[in-house]
Amino acid sequence: MKIFLDTGNIEEVRKAAEIGILDGVTTNPSLIAKEGKPFVSTLKEIIRILTTHNRDAIINGEVINTTSEGMIEEAYQIAKIHRNMVVKIPLIPEGIKAVSYLSKKKIRTNVTLCFSSAQALLAAKAGAFIVSPFLGRLDDAGHDGIELIKQIRKIYDNYGFKTQILAASIRSPLQVVRAAEAGADIATMPYDVFEKLFKHPLTDAGLEKFLSDWHKYQEKEKTQ
Repeated sequence: MKIFLDTGNIEEVRKAAEIGILDGVTTNPSLIAKEGKPFVSTLKEIIRILTTHNRDAIINGEVINTTSEGMIEEAYQIAKIHRNMVVKIPLIPEGIKAVSYLSKKKIRTNVTLCFSSAQALLAAKAGAFIVSPFLGRLDDAGHDGIELIKQIRKIYDNYGFKTQILAASIRSPLQVVRAAEAGADIATMPYDVFEKLFKHPLTDAGLEKFLSDWHKYQEKEKTQ
């Protein structure tokens, strides 16, 4: 499963990318606005950092128009930023219309705000490169986000759809693991969740014991 960061923070991208396992970034105007930096220049800097460590890493930039014509015009502008750009488009009729058009023009799209398997089917039919079901928001509303991933995986496998399933709105490492078990192709997460993937109390305790034993051994060597 590919691992993406959901952020507009350049330093978070830099720290994660340096580890060598980051496959991409999802972002949107709201996330970048929080950083107080220009939208396009921020996207360019993020993609520069990503491709330094992984030349195939992608970044998702989102349109803000709600008409198909406006989305298509924005999509061309976003796609021109870098060959690794993917254009995020909302799962509404005008959005699916834009995705259908853009897929024929070889512009990759991420259909976002997906909350049902029926919507995911439409996205795949339109030729979306990625579809993004929002797990956390579904769970908040009393639905099972992981079950949705399983449904989409089954439908896509049934018909050979190539659209990748991106588990979005992830709130915890457990959701990352469950999304992987359910067959998600990608999980995108905030930086704090990414950090928590590394953590386990037994790892910390084991490392502490190894280091303690080594220091005791060194002290013993000095006295001999």
